[in-house]
Amino acid sequence: MPGLTAYAGFYDVCSPEKGEYVFVSAASGAVGQLVGQFAKLMGCFVVGTAGTREKVELLKNKLGFDEAFNYKEELDLNGALKRDTQSDDDGLQESSNRRIFVARLLDFILPYIREGTIKYVKDIVEGLEKCPAALIGLFSGRKTGKLVVIVSRE
Repeated sequence: MPGLTAYAGFYDVCSPEKGEYVFVSAASGAVGQLVGQFAKLMGCFVVGTAGTREKVELLKNKLGFDEAFNYKEELDLNGALKRDTQSDDDGLQESSNRRIFVARLLDFILPYIREGTIKYVKDIVEGLEKCPAALIGLFSGRKTGKLVVIVSRE
């Protein structure tokens, strides 16, 4: 589901073009990290936000974002975007607004999921030994919603 959401939101809704600036909110999340990588594949300059310094480093060092910042440490979003893109262009926000749509969609829907107005179904499997059966179930239609596997590190 995150892949489909990222793909449809980015390619179908945003219609990116090479060289454009792309801003991804919640960039270390399941959808955001894919959107940022899709944007890089398109040749866009990608700036992401995350809530911890570790996640910011992940975005820049592992996922290939051009820049990233911790939104909890920034008081001025436009200033952070201008700094990270090294641009004085006030049109940067306008060109980024379409790209923010995917993150805004999630910001819109998540509270409804949390309060139970919109239902979000997931199958949770606990234990590494159950992974093969869970994978078979995923591809044979026995699973509903997102499959989550919990593996203990002990």
